[in-house]
Amino acid sequence: MEIEAIAQLIESGLPGCQAVVSGDGRHFEAVVISEDFEGKSPIQKQRMVMATVKAQLESDELHALSIKTYTREQWQTLQG
Repeated sequence: MEIEAIAQLIESGLPGCQAVVSGDGRHFEAVVISEDFEGKSPIQKQRMVMATVKAQLESDELHALSIKTYTREQWQTLQG
């Protein structure tokens, strides 16, 4: 899969989020920033993102996706 396609799937599945995806064509990492993560547990946030690419994972079109999730406030704090 292409990086842009993964980012688009995540952003379509979580309206208002920002997804930054990197990877080598088989294994990918996504940094996802969304206000919808506020008050959610880490596993809830992971599940929200994984649900956006479920079909691609099940078909093995997308083999592996590592996810880091942040609210906008958390992301801004990390950016300094």
